[in-house]
Amino acid sequence: MATDDVAQLADSLAKTGVEDGELSYKGQGRKLDDAQSVEEMVKEIQDFEGLQALRLEGNTVGVEAAQAIAKALETKSALMRCYWSDMFTGRLRSEIPPSLNSLGDALMLAGARLTVLDLSDNAFGPDGVKGIENLLKSSTCYTLQELRLNNCGMGIGGGKILAASLIYNHKRSSAAGSPLSLKVFVAGRNRLENDGATALAQAFKLMGSMEEVHMPQNGINHAGVTALAEAMQHNPGLRILNLNDNTFTEKGAMAMAQALKHLRSIQVINFGDCLVRPEGAKAIAVSLSEGLPILKELNLSYGEITEDAALVVAQAVKDKDQLEKLDLNGNCIGEDGCRALKVAMEAMNMSELLGSLSDDEGEPEDDDDEEDEDDDEEEDDDEDDVDEEEVEEEEEEEEEEESTGNKFSTPQSTPRPPEVSSFLSFPSPDKLLKLGPTRALLIEQQVDVSDATKTAEAFLKIASVYKEDNTEVKNAVLDSIAIAEA
Repeated sequence: MATDDVAQLADSLAKTGVEDGELSYKGQGRKLDDAQSVEEMVKEIQDFEGLQALRLEGNTVGVEAAQAIAKALETKSALMRCYWSDMFTGRLRSEIPPSLNSLGDALMLAGARLTVLDLSDNAFGPDGVKGIENLLKSSTCYTLQELRLNNCGMGIGGGKILAASLIYNHKRSSAAGSPLSLKVFVAGRNRLENDGATALAQAFKLMGSMEEVHMPQNGINHAGVTALAEAMQHNPGLRILNLNDNTFTEKGAMAMAQALKHLRSIQVINFGDCLVRPEGAKAIAVSLSEGLPILKELNLSYGEITEDAALVVAQAVKDKDQLEKLDLNGNCIGEDGCRALKVAMEAMNMSELLGSLSDDEGEPEDDDDEEDEDDDEEEDDDEDDVDEEEVEEEEEEEEEEESTGNKFSTPQSTPRPPEVSSFLSFPSPDKLLKLGPTRALLIEQQVDVSDATKTAEAFLKIASVYKEDNTEVKNAVLDSIAIAEA
C-alpha cells in the first residue's frame, strides 16, 4: 500500500467513528494538559449533533483539559457510550479523581443515559473508583449495560466501593421502575482478592442480569470463588465466565461446578491457571455431562489435572456439538496420558477441538496429593497473615510514592509486557512500537489470516495509528501491514 494511501486512511479513521453518532480521538497520543490544548476537540464535541459515543482512548488528559471537555458534554443528552480507557498515562494519581468527577458531573447534568462505560487501563486505584462513585449511583447509569474497568488497580477498597455503588444504583433504579441490568463486567488485573470479589458477588446476585463476567488475575482464592459461584447461579443468562489465573483449589472448583449446573446459556468457561486439581476437574466434568448444551470453549489449562481427570473431562464433552475448543495444556497428564487423551478425542471425532498439550508437566509424583491436601489446610491459616503483609507492603509503597511525589497513574517501574491482543483491541502508536521488531509476526500469529474479514479489520487497526511526521511509527506501520498483503 502506498504511503499516501495509508496516511489518508489513518486520518479518516482518526477523525470519524465507525458507528453513526461516534466521535473518536482514539489512539492519537495527544497530551492534553489545559483548556487551550483541547480547544479544537471541545468545538468538535459542541458541534457534533446527536453525539452518542465518545472515544478518548490512548490520549493523556489533565485536570483542566478534563474540565473543558466536561463543559462541552453538559448538553450532550444523547451520549450513551464512553470509551475512556488508557486516558491518564503518566498523570499523577491525584489528578485522576477530579478529572473523572468533572466528566461524570457533566454527564449527569446533561441527563445522559449510559449503556457503555470503559475506563480500562487507567491505574487509578481506589481513589479513581471514588471519582466515578457518584456517576455510578446516578440515574445516568440506570441504563448501564457494559462496565469495563480492566487493569485499574482498584484493590479490595476499590472493589468494595464499586460493589456498593452498583447495589445502590440497583435499589434506586428498581424504585424508579427500571432496575439496573448490567450485562458485561470486565475487571481483570485489579487485585480485588477475596473481599473485593465477595462484595461484587453480592451485586451480581442482586442484579441477576450478567451475560459476561471477566475477572482474571485478581488474587482470588476459594473463599472469593465460592462467593462468585453462588452469585452466578442467580444469573441464568451468563454466556462467558472468565476467572483465569485465580486460585480455585478443589474447594472453589467444587463450588463453581455446582454453579455451572444452573447456567444453561454459558458458552465460554475460562478456568485456566486456576489450580482446579483432579477432583475439581471431575466435578466440573459432571456438570458438563448434565448440562451446558451450547458450550463452545472450555479452558482448564495449568490446573494440576491428572490423566484420569483429563479423560473424565474429555468424555463429558462428547455430546457438545457446538464445542470449538477444549484446552487442557500445562497440566500433569503425562506422556502416556496425553496419547490416551488424543485417542479418546479422536474416537469421538473431536480431535481437532483439543488444544495443544505441548506444555504438559508430566505425571505428578506420588506424594503430590498429600502435599496438595496440606496446601489447602494451610491456605486458610495463612490468608490473614498474607493479607496483613500485603497491606503493609502497599502502605509502604504508597508512603514512598508520596515522599517522592511520584504517584503516577501508570507505574513506570513495572511496565506491562507487550500484548498483541491489547494493541488490536485499543490500537495506539506506543503499543505498536512496544511489540518490537517481530511485531508483524506477532500480529500474524494473533489474526486468522485465512479470514479476509478479520485480516481487513487488523489492517485497518494497524493503519489507524499511522503518523507521517513520526518516522519510527510510520516504519512500524508499514512493516506490520505485511499481514494484510500476505
